Amino acid sequence: MKILLTGGAGFIGQHVLRQIVADGHQVDVLDSLRSDVHNEPPPFDLIRADIRDAEALDRVLPGADAAIHLAAKVGLGVDVNDLDDYVSTNSLGTAVLLRAMARSGVRRLVFASSMVVYGEGHYDCSSHGSVAPGPRRIEDLERGLFEPPCPVCGQPLRPGLIDEDARLDPRNTYAATKVNGEHLAASWARETGGAVAAMRFHNVYGPGMPRDTPYAGVAAIFRSALDRGERPRVFEDGRQRRDFVHARDVASAVSLALGNEQQFVAYNIGSGTVHTIGDLAAELARAYNAEPPVITGQYRLGDVRHITASSARARTALAWTPTYDLPTGIKDLIS
Repeated sequence: MKILLTGGAGFIGQHVLRQIVADGHQVDVLDSLRSDVHNEPPPFDLIRADIRDAEALDRVLPGADAAIHLAAKVGLGVDVNDLDDYVSTNSLGTAVLLRAMARSGVRRLVFASSMVVYGEGHYDCSSHGSVAPGPRRIEDLERGLFEPPCPVCGQPLRPGLIDEDARLDPRNTYAATKVNGEHLAASWARETGGAVAAMRFHNVYGPGMPRDTPYAGVAAIFRSALDRGERPRVFEDGRQRRDFVHARDVASAVSLALGNEQQFVAYNIGSGTVHTIGDLAAELARAYNAEPPVITGQYRLGDVRHITASSARARTALAWTPTYDLPTGIKDLIS
């Protein structure tokens, strides 16, 4: 296939680029090289343009068989002053791309979504079964009560794995733009006869992670602290459950999703193993022979407590198998 890869100079994008080239595809990379993500240009040719630049897209899309859309402003961000940048880059940017794809007759899209679209993950109450807790209360967080209670009876909940059919409940601006992107892509597919695979990435880590930026994932933030000789600082009590998936495993899933012919399908992309954020920080600290992480008890309102998902659909439909466990992936990251 001939493929347009947006955001191909980014952390995940470079892993995807290597994978799809190795799989025999012809690739054009479009990236804005925005300064809050990129410290220096990548070692390959690309089209330097913003995802909202319709003229640039009209020049590169004709003749393409598919687009892989990774270009986005990511992470929880700094504060509410980022809101318009997230919406403009992610929501408007996706709309501009979809419109250009319609003009050029490109009917296949792999869209980088995120597990953040779910908000809190799956929870069961011993009395009320599966329940959906609302946003955590500030007064509870201030008291160090980080676990969301049952919204019916207030009792403790048991976290579990969420699947792709769960309701979407974004809890921060980035998450809202990813839900919006999925909805825009699904609408585009219905109107054009296109096919969309929405890849709901879990916490991605691996070589090439950005450094020293608040827009990076938690693994990158911890690694940056260790590189500065500092102990990683872990919010809350460190027991937040996550699924950390290696960037090469993500890239292989994206490449396999290029074969999707369904009008719209979502895939959870995770390692299949649950760890805590404290586990990750401790594993990184050990790899650096550093002091243990600091558990701060601090919190961020946009964070959810537990979010881990089943990747069974991707394993079955895409014949995808992740290959990195966390200790192996950490060794690869720091080597």
